[in-house]
Amino acid sequence: MLTLAVSQRSACRALGQRRSMQSKVPRGRNDEEALTTDLIELTRRYGRYNHCKIRTLVLEASWLVNDKPMERMWRREDLKASVRHPGVDGCD
Repeated sequence: MLTLAVSQRSACRALGQRRSMQSKVPRGRNDEEALTTDLIELTRRYGRYNHCKIRTLVLEASWLVNDKPMERMWRREDLKASVRHPGVDGCD
């Protein structure tokens, strides 16, 4: 392995990267599997609800989760509302 005498700060500046990208490890939720299981169960039970209504049900079930992670889980699990109703708009 070749080692260069360049500081982390200089290397990151040359590459156009943030230094925090080198030191911080991305972390996920400890309970993401349980949350995903509940999300899938609620989607099966309330098949016509879109992700916004399902998110409301998840919040009512005492889960603390933001919009973006819920949307990522919704897309990752390929969940869809079964029927679109005219006049029903998006999230509130």
